[in-house]
Amino acid sequence: MPILLFFTLFALLDFVILFAVGSEIGLLTTLALVLATGFIGLHLVRREGVATLTRAQHRFANGELPSDELLTGAALIFGGALLMAPGFLSDTLGFMCLIPTSRRLLGKWLTRANIRVKGFAFRTNMNTDDNHRADFGSTQWGAKPSDRDEPLEGEFIDHDERR
Repeated sequence: MPILLFFTLFALLDFVILFAVGSEIGLLTTLALVLATGFIGLHLVRREGVATLTRAQHRFANGELPSDELLTGAALIFGGALLMAPGFLSDTLGFMCLIPTSRRLLGKWLTRANIRVKGFAFRTNMNTDDNHRADFGSTQWGAKPSDRDEPLEGEFIDHDERR
């Protein structure tokens, strides 16, 4: 119930600010600003999303868990959703989620505040070994068969074989 109250008050405050600014600068200027923030936000989401996906693929290829990239991706999705909502308060928070420097500051603030949502905590540290690789028993993500102690067992099926 408190989170529903928070979202309701946030939306109400966002609309109050939007209408107050709109009454000062005019309807067309306000609409132009809302549309411009949406297009700029869309461009930033695409650019940062591609960069984050590239970093995550690189970390997977190195056998590492892309925990930072997953949090960045969640922040990008949240920021993009905020930019789709009409309002200057939601646009400000959305841009904070999209711009890398402010996103890191926001992440540090959430980590320090130890914000919890239904049992989930916003934390960026994970239990990994010294090489920043996640240990899942005897194998690691991205480990090649030559990196293991025992041989890889399996069956070979030749699909190109003609009958």
